[in-house]
Amino acid sequence: MNNTEIQTPVNVGVDVGKANLDIALHPSGQFHTVPNTEAHIRHFVKILKDYNVERIVVEASGRYEHALVQACNQAGLPIIVVNPISVRRYAQAIGVIAKTDRIDAQVIARYAATLKPEFKPIPDKTSQKIKDLLVRRSQLLEMSTMEKNRLQILPKSLHRSIKSLLKMLQNQIEMVTRQIEQEVAKVDQWRTKMDIMTSVPGVGKVLAYTFLSELPELGSLNRKEIAALVGVAPINRDSGKLNGKRRIRGGRPRVRTVMFMAMLSSIQCNPVFKRFYERLKAQGKIPKVALIACMRKMIVVLNTMIKNQESWRGEMA
Repeated sequence: MNNTEIQTPVNVGVDVGKANLDIALHPSGQFHTVPNTEAHIRHFVKILKDYNVERIVVEASGRYEHALVQACNQAGLPIIVVNPISVRRYAQAIGVIAKTDRIDAQVIARYAATLKPEFKPIPDKTSQKIKDLLVRRSQLLEMSTMEKNRLQILPKSLHRSIKSLLKMLQNQIEMVTRQIEQEVAKVDQWRTKMDIMTSVPGVGKVLAYTFLSELPELGSLNRKEIAALVGVAPINRDSGKLNGKRRIRGGRPRVRTVMFMAMLSSIQCNPVFKRFYERLKAQGKIPKVALIACMRKMIVVLNTMIKNQESWRGEMA
């Protein structure tokens, strides 16, 4: 590796597989295949530190990218996890139809250099652990719901088996919930944020945990930025004389899903959101649109509360 290669800014694209990482450097065209193990990743990260790396881009690939992301983040390398759909659309736009691991890595590297995706904070180990525990809790709840549905339709001769499994699932849900509470208790800043968020009627622990792990920017952005980040800001769809319906797009779907379920409760127990919801319906808004507007109002209020370090007061909404 000569001095020119060291000084030239490079963008790195990584195609992640279960067994290997296929890595392309742009614009040099260098290509490497590295086993997807912690030891090999650490070795390659040391090599990358000798380059003038602008960004390393990797697609979200169902957790197989986590070891690389953590290693690069710890080494201070600028790594970004992007949505695979964005990369595939870019490939189509530049006319790349063929699909191999090498081609995919090269496309990701070109995507990184051309579109320069935005840097996002990488969750620390505690945040990632809470995120994983929340995912597991959701999985257990889903399994529990499925078993409860079976209890309604299957013959009584099978009820003993179903109830036994339901009991086990409930024990697992309680155990995972305790683990989440223990992890949050370890971080003073998180405990403060939890107290602020849960002071809002209708914001339960699960929603607050979701914000902590999935939305670390809460409290640091302005109202428009935080609404757009969650994906509850309406996007214009106008062209020429056509004024299309504004719809929400993008954002963080897991946060939005948990918020939607929480808002169903909030409009019952929180008089501020209940009045707002009823007023929107009286203006002709369909229930789902009114709920999304309430979600937008909630995230803006929570963002302000955390920014100002103050608990809920009804008039602040």
